[in-house]
Amino acid sequence: MRTASEADPVSLDELRQMAQARFGDMVKAVVDLRRGVMLLDADLHADQEAELLAEGSAQQDLWGINLYPELPEADWLEFDSMINLRPSFGNRSRGVDDPGAREGIVRLVQRLVRR
Repeated sequence: MRTASEADPVSLDELRQMAQARFGDMVKAVVDLRRGVMLLDADLHADQEAELLAEGSAQQDLWGINLYPELPEADWLEFDSMINLRPSFGNRSRGVDDPGAREGIVRLVQRLVRR
């Protein structure tokens, strides 16, 4: 797994390599909106979530996403993960129901990925 932060962003070329090595066209990631980090490149979002929780992240700050590095920037981020299904936090889908959280994720990914 690879952690991206503002001090250590990930490049689009790195994402392409990760995608090719694991799923072919996609990289799974979990973002921590409070800490401003993104954990990349695992088989399961749940593995990334567990690692971030062990590092001190709070459950309500974590969101699973998928990145498709070959798609245009407007289409490359997908909000779809089983870890997002958290009715107790008001999220009743595998997506991200709160528009503010979605926008925060988009902004964080834009800062952490060098395109």
